Amino acid sequence: MKKIAIILSGCGNRDGSELQESLSLMLSIDRRGWQYQCFAPEGFFEVVPHVDVEETEEEGTLLDMEQRDIFVESARIARGNLLPLEDYRPEDYDALALPGGMGAARNLSTFAFDGPRMEVIDGVTDAILETYRAKKPVVAMCIAPMVLAKVLGRYEIELTLGPADGSAPNTPAGVAKGFGCRVTPCGPSDVCVDSEHKVITTPAYMAATRISEIFDGAANMVDALAKMLGE
Repeated sequence: MKKIAIILSGCGNRDGSELQESLSLMLSIDRRGWQYQCFAPEGFFEVVPHVDVEETEEEGTLLDMEQRDIFVESARIARGNLLPLEDYRPEDYDALALPGGMGAARNLSTFAFDGPRMEVIDGVTDAILETYRAKKPVVAMCIAPMVLAKVLGRYEIELTLGPADGSAPNTPAGVAKGFGCRVTPCGPSDVCVDSEHKVITTPAYMAATRISEIFDGAANMVDALAKMLGE
């Protein structure tokens, strides 16, 4: 039975892991008869409201910079079955997966704030590099391939960030291309497979407009992973 490690970045599309992408990934893994184990780093992040509210300086509003813990929030998605990222060991798993959501760009990395000057937190960098060096697949959805781009761009990996081809420098795809990645345009449920470097990505909400497209993309990504793993 294959076992997949999933790195979460909080709970909610604007400041954590995107719920629909995370659940579609977990469901696709489960439907194959595989297991998954969720991990998350520890550390605080600033909450972003998930409803549209007017900006105000009054205290006690949703726009006050509330801080929450990435690990605690990720446990909401994992139903409490969550391990610290520092416990991740590539030898215990067949692949590493990162669902999307702005937590990948705000909590796992600084892409949301720093663009091409982004950094990836040490624990996530170590997990990705150790998995890559163990010659095991790494898969990512939506904006999470930006994290792979920063960590693995030096190896000229191929990935997708939606319909963009990377020709516009101030876009996620353009930044990824600047890191050395080969960027392939993909539709909502398409999958980009880099067989040489064992990297699989799908656009999810970088291109999708319907939840069904998210689930189709996750299923196609896990199907591609199964083929890469020899199933």
